[in-house]
Amino acid sequence: MKTRMLATLSAAAGMALAGCAGENAGWVSVVDNGKGMDQFERVHDANWQEKDGAIEASAGGKVPAYLVTKKSYGDFVIRAEFWASDDANSGIFIRCDSPSKIGSDTCYEVNIFDRRPDPTYGTAAIVDTAKVSQPYPKAGGKWNTMEITARGPRMVVVFNGMQTVDVVNDKHKAGPFALQWGSGVIKFRKVQILEM
Repeated sequence: MKTRMLATLSAAAGMALAGCAGENAGWVSVVDNGKGMDQFERVHDANWQEKDGAIEASAGGKVPAYLVTKKSYGDFVIRAEFWASDDANSGIFIRCDSPSKIGSDTCYEVNIFDRRPDPTYGTAAIVDTAKVSQPYPKAGGKWNTMEITARGPRMVVVFNGMQTVDVVNDKHKAGPFALQWGSGVIKFRKVQILEM
């Protein structure tokens, strides 16, 4: 009886470990502990730097600046850990039509912007595509997680474990993704992508 119980516990532990390994199988780290700026091209001017285990920007020019991936993606899941100041204007832009022209009209913009004048397209919304509802998500002053799934025309956003967006839109089908600095302070310490 004791041997059977130990075997059962051992099998259960093995399945749990296999599940943990499977959970990370296929994921590629684009930013890991603040390393990975070589995976991106810079578009416009901001003081992006590797600092304290994160890629951070806190100042720039008169227009928003971006780190744009050198690689293009179609169907994927992005997991990002980020910290934003209360006044930050940032976002993760996906399926961009052009690596040199980044914006909510040429990409899907998953917003990080607590103080956006129209909060329905604020943090955890997809600007001009999928609104969020009250209480409006807030990212300021803390570490957050964002998971973005894009499969065919369907996109799902999960912010700090809560789904905020589930939308179908086929305007943009593939392209690089970009991290934005617009104002305030934004830090990305981990960004992973799983292609499907």
